[in-house]
Amino acid sequence: MAIRPPLLEAGDTVGIVTLGSPIERPVVEARTDVLQELGFHVVLGDYVYARDGFLAGSDRERAYDFMRMVAEDDIKMILPSRGGVGVAGILPYLDFSLIRRHPKIISGYSDITALLNPIYQFADVITFQSLMLIDFRMNTPPYNYDPFYEAVSTLQYPRQLENPPNMPLVSRVPGNITAPIVGGTLTTFAGLLGTPYEIDTNGKIVVLEDTHEPTNTVYRYLKQLAMAGAFDDCAGIVMGECTGCPVSYGESYEEVIEKYLVPLNKPLMTGLATAHGTFKAAVPIGAMANLNTDDNTFTIIEPTVSSV
Repeated sequence: MAIRPPLLEAGDTVGIVTLGSPIERPVVEARTDVLQELGFHVVLGDYVYARDGFLAGSDRERAYDFMRMVAEDDIKMILPSRGGVGVAGILPYLDFSLIRRHPKIISGYSDITALLNPIYQFADVITFQSLMLIDFRMNTPPYNYDPFYEAVSTLQYPRQLENPPNMPLVSRVPGNITAPIVGGTLTTFAGLLGTPYEIDTNGKIVVLEDTHEPTNTVYRYLKQLAMAGAFDDCAGIVMGECTGCPVSYGESYEEVIEKYLVPLNKPLMTGLATAHGTFKAAVPIGAMANLNTDDNTFTIIEPTVSSV
């Protein structure tokens, strides 16, 4: 069983870091105002506003900010301001043993999943494919806040991952399996192949999604993962949305899944509201889950935070 970070409560301190692409100061200020209105204290990393071309400072600077937040006992959650590109660059500079000794709630999606999975894999700490700082705004759908708080602020379990009304989950390959979750953004997941931080999918439920990738590119990354053996020994597959992904050569995202994932004969569910979509489920990386495509349910079967 993976380590559960202490739960988040009103009045707790949230550390803000920028680990990938740069972000503008007015965006950070507006979103931190919302966090403070929700009752949280906010601490900014030294390099939140840094800029080095398409990166928010050097790899070492961004890693320093993250590890500083890990080391500070009063910080309960580390919240990246955004994703973008470049998060994998900080991985060689992280102290996974320190992260293990000081588990924090770490939430994000997009390129942040290059961080979430290695933290589970090398520090054995549950992380969350869920909200980032940019999502804390007044018009964020209540659906996004509800599963986020259920995951990080309660000991509730079992917790079924359900889509909003009129957005059905679809079971494509039957099965009923229980396993830990790994996954994230497809392009980021594939980008870690062949590195020391390649995501171990053996015996895991693999959850994938993406945004603004033509379907022929989706095929390319799925085929790359398949050829690398990522699906050989996985327990099951859940495909989230591919938001804004244009049809290529007449083939849609759903057709790519049907042609290239269904034949793998792994329990397969599609359509989960995740990450880049308007609606965002809170997917705990490293938590035990039951994927039952016979009953069309995807359920987290353990608490994902602790009371101490």
